Amino acid sequence: MPVIAPWPAARPAQPASVSTERGGADDAMTAGTTVDHLTETYRTHYRSLLGLAALLLDDTASCEDVVQEAFIRVHSARKRVRDPEKTLAYLRQTVVNLSRSTLRRRILGLKLLSKPMPDMASAEEGAYDRIERDELKKALGGLQRRQREVLVLRYFADMTESQVAEVLGLSLGSVKAYGSRGIAALRVAMEAAS
Repeated sequence: MPVIAPWPAARPAQPASVSTERGGADDAMTAGTTVDHLTETYRTHYRSLLGLAALLLDDTASCEDVVQEAFIRVHSARKRVRDPEKTLAYLRQTVVNLSRSTLRRRILGLKLLSKPMPDMASAEEGAYDRIERDELKKALGGLQRRQREVLVLRYFADMTESQVAEVLGLSLGSVKAYGSRGIAALRVAMEAAS
């Protein structure tokens, strides 16, 4: 794992006449990986990094994107890589991390995809549904007022029998009686219509 130094703290400017005794060693530490070194690393190791990404991902375009992004990130952070010899290790780790991120995004995308729509009903099915709905409305219209109210509230408004009783101001027994008689009358009316 490469060692990445924090951003160098700004040092006060020294007069030109003062020479640094430490020399080039300190300058090499703050300089980090040079653009030339990174360019050479790109030329030498691009294909091997692409192969690494290919082992983690399944399509060439994603592999190329990951490797390019890795080089961009290393280029942006090149002054923080203390040892230029560890640039390749840093690149490899970046390729692995970016591949993981790509896979996570794919998995999340698959989870968030909406479920496929069921097959659409054919025009014939829609016509039959409409005919049945029209017949049901007509049959409901032929019921007594209380039977119709109980059935509509119970089955179309999804109310419980006690809720229907409260809404209509009836006893629970009356709601049950109107409901059973209404269903029987509705069944007879629908069979006659068919």
